[in-house]
Order: sequence, then C-alpha cells, then structure tokens
Amino acid sequence: MNRLKQLAVCGQSPWLDYMKRSLIETGGLRLLIEQDGLRGVTSNPSIFEKAIAETDDYKDALTAFQAAADHGISTIYEHLVIADIRAAADVLFPVYEETGGRDGYISLECSPYLANDTAATMAEALRLWTAVARPNLMVKVPATAAGLPAIRHLIGKGLNINITLLFSVGVYEQVVEAYLSGLEDLARGGGDVSKIAGVASIFVSRIDAAIDKRLDQLGDKAAADRLRGKAGIANAKLAYVRYKALFSGPRWQALASSGAQSQRLLWASTSTKNPDYKDTMYVEALIGRDTVDTLPPATMEAFRDHGVAMPDAIEQDVPGARAILAELERLGVSLDEVTEGLVKDGVQKFADAFDKLLGAIARQRLSMQDGATTRQEISPGSAEMEAAVAKEMDVWRKSGGIRRLWAGDKSLWVGRDEDKRVGWLDIVDRELGDIDWLDSFGRDVKHRGIEDVVLLGMGGSSLGPEVLSATFGRQVGWPGFFMLDSTDPAQIKATEQAVDIGRTLFIVSSKSGGTLEPNIFLDYFLERVGAVLGKDRAGDHFIAVTDPGSPLERRAKHLHFAHVFHGMPSIGGRYSVLSKFGLAPAVAMGIDIKRLLETTQAMERTCGPDVPPAENPAVRLGVAMGVAATHFGRDKVTIIASPGITDFGFWLEQLLAESTGKLGRGLIPLAGEPVTTPERYGNDRFFVYLELDGQGDPAQILAVEALERAGHPVARIRVRDAWHIGQEFFRWEIATAVAGAIIGIDPFDQPDVEASKAKTTALTEGYATSRGLPSREPVFRENGLALYADPRNAAELGRHNTLAGYLKSHFDRVQMGDYAALLAYIKRDEAHTKALTAMRSAIRDKTHAATCVGFGPRFQHSTGQVYKGGPNSGVFLQITCDDPVDIDVPGRGYSFGVVKSAQAQGDLEVLEERGRRALRVHLKSVDAGLAELVRAVDEALS
Repeated sequence: MNRLKQLAVCGQSPWLDYMKRSLIETGGLRLLIEQDGLRGVTSNPSIFEKAIAETDDYKDALTAFQAAADHGISTIYEHLVIADIRAAADVLFPVYEETGGRDGYISLECSPYLANDTAATMAEALRLWTAVARPNLMVKVPATAAGLPAIRHLIGKGLNINITLLFSVGVYEQVVEAYLSGLEDLARGGGDVSKIAGVASIFVSRIDAAIDKRLDQLGDKAAADRLRGKAGIANAKLAYVRYKALFSGPRWQALASSGAQSQRLLWASTSTKNPDYKDTMYVEALIGRDTVDTLPPATMEAFRDHGVAMPDAIEQDVPGARAILAELERLGVSLDEVTEGLVKDGVQKFADAFDKLLGAIARQRLSMQDGATTRQEISPGSAEMEAAVAKEMDVWRKSGGIRRLWAGDKSLWVGRDEDKRVGWLDIVDRELGDIDWLDSFGRDVKHRGIEDVVLLGMGGSSLGPEVLSATFGRQVGWPGFFMLDSTDPAQIKATEQAVDIGRTLFIVSSKSGGTLEPNIFLDYFLERVGAVLGKDRAGDHFIAVTDPGSPLERRAKHLHFAHVFHGMPSIGGRYSVLSKFGLAPAVAMGIDIKRLLETTQAMERTCGPDVPPAENPAVRLGVAMGVAATHFGRDKVTIIASPGITDFGFWLEQLLAESTGKLGRGLIPLAGEPVTTPERYGNDRFFVYLELDGQGDPAQILAVEALERAGHPVARIRVRDAWHIGQEFFRWEIATAVAGAIIGIDPFDQPDVEASKAKTTALTEGYATSRGLPSREPVFRENGLALYADPRNAAELGRHNTLAGYLKSHFDRVQMGDYAALLAYIKRDEAHTKALTAMRSAIRDKTHAATCVGFGPRFQHSTGQVYKGGPNSGVFLQITCDDPVDIDVPGRGYSFGVVKSAQAQGDLEVLEERGRRALRVHLKSVDAGLAELVRAVDEALS
C-alpha cells in the first residue's frame, strides 16, 4: 500500500502544505487525492509568494485583470489567490462529501498584518469567507492574544477556522476553549454545529530549531546531545494528551450529541530544519488518530518513498516526553519563553512573506504600467547613505509604517492629533464620487460666458491651482486664470487691469474662512464688481471654497455667491490640491478633472498601504529625504524641474517647508535656484529632478548627471505628461508625511505661521485706531535704500560706511550648512524675479550656500514655517519698498499697503524673536532700488 495512504489507515489525514495554480490546472492536485489519499491543503503567504513571484502561473491572469482596469495590490492578490482557493476547494469537494465534512478543506490565511488586531481579523475572516463562498474553506487565524477572541466569534458565526502559529500547550487549551465556546454560541443562535470543522495547527520543527540553538549554548554538551531534536515531538505528544482530555466529558458530549466535530490537532512545520535529522522524523513520530499532518512536497515525497507508518506513534512514551521537557526546564531552557518568542517571530515571518508576496505583485503591476522604464530612481550618493536608507526602509517594513500612515496612526509622528489630519489620503476616491457637482459647475461657467477666473487666496491651498494653470495652459474656449495672493498694491492693480471685471469669476479660497488676505481681497473686488454690475448682482460673480460652517461660508450665503464648495476639515491647505480647493478652480479653467483624478488613482494604488516600502515610491522617497537630513545633514532639498512643470517646484517647496520645518528641525526646500556645476554646491544638498517626458532641458539633464557623478544624492522622477501631475501631488504628499515621521515632527501643523499671522493682525488692528504702524530708525541709508536691524543683529553686523559693507558683513554670517533667503515684499513679476535670481546666484556661487527666494506675504503661509520653526541655519534679507500708489481696503480703516507693511514688520519681528540672522533693506523706489541692491550684493560678494 502507498505509504501515504497508510496514514489514513492509522487515523491521520495527510494534507498538502503547498499551492500553485498549475498544480490545479494540470490535474496534479486531483492525482494526489487519487493516488496518495490526500485529504486537504493548507496555504500561507510564503507559499503564494513563491508561486506568484517564482513561476509564470499567474502572468496571464494578472495581465488580463489589469487590462480590464488598474487595481490595487491587495485587490490583485485576492483576485489571483481566491481563484486558486475556489478551484482547489472544488477539486477537494468530493473528499469533503465522502468524509462528511471531516476532511476536504483548503485553508486561506487572514492577512498577517492583522494578527494583533481582533476586530480587523474578524472582519477580514468574514470577508474572505464570503468572497470564497465554499463550505470546505478553512480561514486561518493566528493563536495570538488578539486572535483568540476572534476565533470564538468566527466559529460562532459558522466559519471553519484553522488556528495557526500555535506552539504552547497552554495556549492550545485556550484555543480549545475558544472553539467550544464558539460552537456553544452558534448552537444558542440556532446554528448547525455539525457543519463546523476546525484544526489547531501546532508548529513542530520550529520549536526544535529554537530549542536546539539554546542547547548549543549550554556548557553541558552531553545533555545538549541527548535533548537535541526532542522538544518539538515531546510538546506535540503532551498536546495530544490534552486533546483527548478536552474533547471528552459532559461539556463536549453535549456538543457531540448535536453532531459537533472535535477540533483536530494539525501538525504543521513537519519538515526537518536540521539536515542531521531523518527527513520523515516528525511525520513518523506524530501519527495519531484524529490528527492531521500537513506536509510540504519534499516531505510528502520522502514519506512516500521511505516513511514508516506506525499506528498511535503519538501516544508512545508520553512519560519520556514529560521527562524531556522537565530536563529542559532544569537546564534553564524555558519552553514557555521559547514558544512565546516563536509566536512573535512567526507573526513577523508571515508578515515578511506577505511583504514579499505583495512586493512581487507590485513589481509586476508597475512593469505593466511603465514597461522597462523606471519612473523613480534614487541615487544615494554614497555607500554610507545607501546603507542608512536600507536600514530605515527595513524599519518601515517591519513596523508596518506605510500601513500605520494610511490608518492615521498618530504614534507614527508625535502623537497629538495627526489622525484627524489625514483626509487627503482617500480624497481622490471621494472626489471622483462627487464629480457630478463639479461638472455642473463647469457647465455653468461655460454657459455664462466667463472670460477670466481670478483666485483670491493665500498659502498652500492656492498654489495647487496655480500649478494646474501653468501646467495645462489656457484651455481652448475656457476662461484664463489669474491668482492673487499678494497684498502689494501694484500686484492687485495689475490683476484688476488684466481682466474684464464684468466677465470675471472670482474664487475666494480659504479653509478657515477667516484668513485676512482672501477676505480683504473679497472686500475690494466685491466693491469693484458692484460698481460695474450693480451691488445686487455682484455676488453672482463669486464662489467660495472653504470648510463647512466657516465665516466665509456665512458671508458667501449672505452675499448670494453663485456657489459654495466645501473642503474637508481633515485636510490641511497644503494637502488640499486634489480636493475642492484645487478642483473647483481646475473645472473653471476647463481642465478635465475626471481624467486628472483617474490618472492620479494609479499613484494612489502604487503608494497604497498594501505596497511594501521597497516597492512603494513615496516611502522610498520620504525615507531617503528623512535619512539624508537627519543622519547626513543634507536637508537642503533642491528642486529642479523641466520647463513644462517648473511651477510644480514652488508647490512642492511650500509642502516640504510648511510640513517639516518645526521644533528646530526640517527640510529646507529650494525651488527656482538656477542649476550650476557641482563644486558650487555644499554637502548639505539633496537634489530632486522632475523630468517631463519629451520636454527635458538638455542643460538640466547634463547638470543632474554631473551632480550624481560628484556623489550628491539625487532623486530622479520622470513625469509622463501633464495629466500625471496629479500623481506627483499624491506621491509627494505621502513622501512628506514619511519624511516627517523620520524627522520626528507633526507634518500637519504650522505653529510658526500662526505667529506671523497674529503679529499682522495686531499691527493692522492697531493701525485702524492709531493711524500708524510702529517705526524703527534705520541703521544705515544710501542711494534711496535703508537698512533695519534689531539690536542683536545690528551689533553682529558692526558699523560700515557703505551698503555693500553691511551686506558683506551680513552674508559673512553664512556658514557651512546654512542657507540664505531673500524675502521680498514687492510685486511678483518677471523683472523682479530676474533681479532676485541674480542675487541668489551670486550668494550661492560665493558662499556655496543654498538660497531661497520668497515673495511676501505668500511665502509667510508656506516656506515661512521652516524659516521660523526649522533649524536656525538661515540668513535672511527682507526686502520692502514704498508703494507709489496705495489702495484702500473697503470698510477696514487701512490700505493694502498698510497690510503689506504690517505683514513684513510682523514677519521680521518673529524672525528676530527666534534668534534668526535677519536684516531688512527698504527700497524708496522698487525698480531703481532693486538695481542698486543687485549692484551692492555683487560688490559685497566680490
């Protein structure tokens, strides 16, 4: 007789611990049933990882599934695996019927990521049971502290459960209690207990592997030799003794009389780990009635070839088994301690295998999307950084960092209210579900013949629409787009003159609804529209984008705005571009937001909670930035972007700065700094190159290649086309949250931005009553320029006879690892940007320091956070000017020029209070003054 069939004669059911699609499709599984008496199959993540990653069995199925539509990694995994489980269950179903439901089962594991979460395990098991929809399915649940209550609940719901990762006899008794209690719960609820089967899977060889290691460390070699390879079988024998006792007596008989089956012991991990042991050792020693042995293919073949089936072997020499375990305790080898550790190790090993499995699927999915081209590559620059990044990546993998991020686990960051600030994670799906309303708004804009759209906003929630406008350009037949986020009177007047007021739609954008700038912009343009169209019709040319219940919403309703779009309170402004704050303006511009969002969904899946760090581009990027900054001092994230997506760099600059710059830490992002040769950069840089397919700047490409050769870390990202810009928004939002966790800050608050806002409010309110702002005496005047500094900065600068002398003294304070920032409260236009760029280039080339340029007040609401709350490594030159023409803010008692002056003064005061190296230069005439300043900077640095 076939040796495997002899196991059934001995009362034991042989199951196969293996699964792959070709085993089913070629008839191999059916053959094992017919020839070897196989009675069941077990699977686990490790088995499926090898099947999917190392064979071609699933290639066609995966390709066909993805060809229909893009899917997330978990969805692909379940599509492939559930198909196998169903097919195997169907092949095994005759065994199930022949044995009256005692055998014929296929096991499917709950996600090992949920092993320590009772509620999630229960939900997962019920979902899998429903999805597979086969009576001969066993759902595998681990015997962890969290798994035990889940076992009872699931059995009570009528599920067949395979309890896995079981080592200890004491825990086994708890498992039996859960099984019996679950059957009793089912019976009380009117369920049929005869339809329930279960196994308790005790892992055998893993116990010996762990015990043997400890024995090898003992001084008593004779005792070690005597006990080696004995603990696993001894432990199993004692478990079988308890099985016979627990499934007897009145309690069990009451259930058995209703047709209940006992929960059999299943011997798992029965392949020998030690080559010195006989390859059938565990199978032969554990033969017993009413047991199951699940065999890996190699062990099954070995037993078929030369195994010995001795009936009731499990019951032989039980006293000897007790003696073995007692001697181990006497030698200081605690079985309880070992088994407890094995449970934790087993959970981690299953999670590791699941990581590999999902990673293999992620790679195949990505290759179908991108072909042979890698769209994100990170060159660490050195072996030391590469090793540090790899170490942190492993920490993220083992700790489930990306799953914790998606779950909003605030302990990933600083443990305050971060869990209430992650609504942006699923906003793409939400907005796609709400797209009809936005489409209706777009049709309304088109129907009304609107010529231009002006966004009145401030900060991160406004920069996203600006990027979309610059990236897509004006759409044929749709309005032009303008953004006003400056209180500079010249900027306001230029915006007004660029549009036909009577045919313009104004979008007032403010999350809180109380931000000063959007509200005073509204005051002004509401009056201007009213003057053209009549006060009663003015509101119809305005829409609001704001959080529910905000002051802006109340005002919008009072003024009869055409539309009010709600943001989500759980999404901060800088993370809001894919919400109504970005989408409402995009619709008004004529951008196909459905296409944009659907394209972005692919990146959402690519960076999802089920994508392990090694295959998750956002985690890789965030970890690289975080490690570069915290371990190597490379905190100056230098953004280089192809001309077609240049403006994305400014959105990214505010995202990184406002998210990470606090508690004296953070990333210092730099956008718009001209690219130069490697020797002009310090060793504090981390470069990011965003290249638009087919539109790469050859000079940029050569420069980036030179930076890589010079040993600078470089992250290269290839953007397919304009429609993929949404993917970059999402990639970088995740990456920023990851980097924030590594840096050790809350990436969703902005405490130091609030400090500047408070200063501005106090100064403007003071002006409204006193008709003046506090004044300072300049420390120096020359050629229509005046310098201002507080006593500490003035003392450090010393006394000089020329403007260039003061500037030289100021920039001499720039040390290695510092950065220089030009903060200009002037009109943002091409000429002024060119002048500021010339100065920043000169500063960088002379000092090798990173340089930033910000136009006030918009930078206050973004990069201003890192300038005040980040590391004290900035050297700041604030630039202000007289306003030749000012504009009153209707009904406020002050002008826009006063507001701008208050913002600049408040900003400088906060910088000074934070101990920053700061100097203000005031220009009597902005154009002439800028030219003189450029000259003086050149002289100072020569």
